[in-house]
Amino acid sequence: MMRKSKRSLQDVVGEETYSVWVDMLRTLVPDGRTHRLSVVIAGMLQYTFEVAEEIENRNEDEHSVAMSIIDAAESGNPDDIKELIHDLVARLFDDAGVAYERISKRGQHYSIADEVYNEFASWFDYPWD
Repeated sequence: MMRKSKRSLQDVVGEETYSVWVDMLRTLVPDGRTHRLSVVIAGMLQYTFEVAEEIENRNEDEHSVAMSIIDAAESGNPDDIKELIHDLVARLFDDAGVAYERISKRGQHYSIADEVYNEFASWFDYPWD
């Protein structure tokens, strides 16, 4: 069994915001479509990034979540983003009591979390720009 991460997005966004996100996911994920859920959760990560940037005197020890989300936002590569913050996303799903791994009707395994990293990486990519 995978060990629950001690790190949480709550460390940056606060208990109230995090609690709302957990409640949202608990309700939305079971019947939600991956392409819609991934954008919502990528938005949560983008918000976390904006808040993390405002933390003064950040350092790796005290603000590891903030530094990880900043590094992920600066990366732009979904694989690097996953490596930096997957424990945070997994914890969010776990706290909501929902799974990010799914199986399609055709029996193919896929991950909402992987789509979140793709959406987060391309947050500012507009086809019309």
